[in-house]
Amino acid sequence: MGAHATQYFNPPGNHPSEPNYIWLEAGHHLGLTTNNDASAANSTSTGDHLVRYLQNAGISWRTYQEDIDGTICPLTSEELTGRYAAKHNPFVFFRDLTDNNSPNSSYCIAHNRPFAELATDLRKNTIARYNFITPNLCNDMHDCGITAGDRWLSQALPAILNARAYRDNGAVFITWDEGASGSDGPIGMIVVSPLAKAGYANSIYYTHSSTLRTMQEIFGVRPLLRDAANATDLSDLFAHSGAGGPDKGH
Repeated sequence: MGAHATQYFNPPGNHPSEPNYIWLEAGHHLGLTTNNDASAANSTSTGDHLVRYLQNAGISWRTYQEDIDGTICPLTSEELTGRYAAKHNPFVFFRDLTDNNSPNSSYCIAHNRPFAELATDLRKNTIARYNFITPNLCNDMHDCGITAGDRWLSQALPAILNARAYRDNGAVFITWDEGASGSDGPIGMIVVSPLAKAGYANSIYYTHSSTLRTMQEIFGVRPLLRDAANATDLSDLFAHSGAGGPDKGH
C-alpha cells in the first residue's frame, strides 16, 4: 500500500526533538532549540508557518495529541499524569495559535484535540483536511521501545485507512523527529495512500523541509516557508506526476 524513503534525515545538526517539530511547521527551528515547554520565552510571534497559511486559505487543520484532555491549551507536558510532551507538539510554540501562550485559548483548544477523538471524527467524516498526530512518549517508541510503537500503529492506522477521508485520495505520512543518539538519520518516512507507489522505495535525499514543501504543494499555500524553498518534495513516492501527490489533501 505504501512507499518509503531510505535517505530521509532531520535537517543537519538540528537537535533535540522540539526544533524538528518546529521545522516541520515552519521550515526552520526559529531559535527554539531546547525541549522546554511553551512559554513567553520559548515561543515565536511569527505568522509565517504552515497552519496559519492553511487557516488564511480556508483550509481546516487539527492536531491530535495523545494524553491531553482537551480542556486547556496544552502548553506544558503532563508526564506525571500521562505521557504527553509539549516538545512533540509544534503548534503550542506559535503565539498566534495560543492567544499569546494562554492555557484558556479557545482557538488552541479547538485545534489541539485528544487522540481518542480521532476515531470518532473519522467515522463521522468531520476530520480536518490537514491532521498532525502525535503518540505519547510510550507509543512513539521514545520510552517503551519499537514494539510499543508498532503495536500502536497497528491499532491506529486501520481507523484511518478505512475512513472516507483516506479513501478519497488521502495520504498518511509516518515519520520520526530526529536520528537516534544525536545522529541526523536516516530516519523513517513512510507514505501510505491510494496514490502512493505500492511497495516502492527511493534513495533521494530528503529532510523535514521536504515534508513541509510537500504539504504546501498539496494545499497550494505560498510562499514556500524558509528552507522548504530549497528542498526536494516527496512527489516521487506517489504514482502520478505532479508535485505533492494527493489532490484532496486529507
